[in-house]
Amino acid sequence: MSVVIDENAGFCFGVVKAIAAAEEQLSSSNSLYCLGDIVHNNEEVQRLSQMGLHVIDHEAMGQLQGATVLIRAHGEPPSTYELAERSGIRLIDATCPIVLTLQKKVRDGYQEMQKVGGQVVIFGKKGHAEVIGLNGQTNNSAIIVSSPDDTEAINFSRPIRLYSQTTKSREDYSVLIENIRASIVKAGVAEPDFVAYNTICSRVSNRATQLEAFAKNVDVVIFVSGANSSNGHYLYEYCRNVKKNTYMISSPEELRREWVDGMDRIGITGATSTPRWLMEEIKMRVERGQA
Repeated sequence: MSVVIDENAGFCFGVVKAIAAAEEQLSSSNSLYCLGDIVHNNEEVQRLSQMGLHVIDHEAMGQLQGATVLIRAHGEPPSTYELAERSGIRLIDATCPIVLTLQKKVRDGYQEMQKVGGQVVIFGKKGHAEVIGLNGQTNNSAIIVSSPDDTEAINFSRPIRLYSQTTKSREDYSVLIENIRASIVKAGVAEPDFVAYNTICSRVSNRATQLEAFAKNVDVVIFVSGANSSNGHYLYEYCRNVKKNTYMISSPEELRREWVDGMDRIGITGATSTPRWLMEEIKMRVERGQA
């Protein structure tokens, strides 16, 4: 039996930046607040909590005075920065640069649509931290659609500016764009004003192709991801379509021996929120027969 780790798996640079910022602060202080889980992976959150990272929500942040709070890679709406200023909170802003660029695009689109009675539409998971931050750029007036068919709230006779959460499926986004175009035609709009922006992170979209090649080269795939990772669920489903013998776990304790028994080549991969050290630990367990 051979066990290989996908060389392309692991943290994206936005998550790496956020964790590095947290570790740097904790190296000179034994306590730091983080607004929400720094990454959608419980094992990594636990590791950092042992170093002194405390996860809080917006309500708890409102009770702080003069503290230091980390903004994670997902980004935050303008209201969070306003709250920090009122409370004398020092922010360590680790928002992913790609998300920051998207926030500006959404803000510009909102200002444009305000002038012409148009709509900002965001393709994303409702309640997701990144989507909340994006919607905040529109004074929380954007239309959030969660699937290519979720278009009932859109008025196709009015101008539309469409953006996607950075970690959504490129295939689903393409279908959504075509569905909106078809609906505009059906509505009989003489001069349609519809612009769809390419805002999906290339690291996420490229991962699907890389993952397909990796899955085809092994007998079984152990996919490591936090249960609440949108990126993880998307990539896991994609991988499972390529390799039926794909199993998703969040921690080493969830391994099952029957998944790997009789297999010659075991592949271990994960989401962009999966730490490398966790995949290494799982590899070691499989090799030692501890599954």
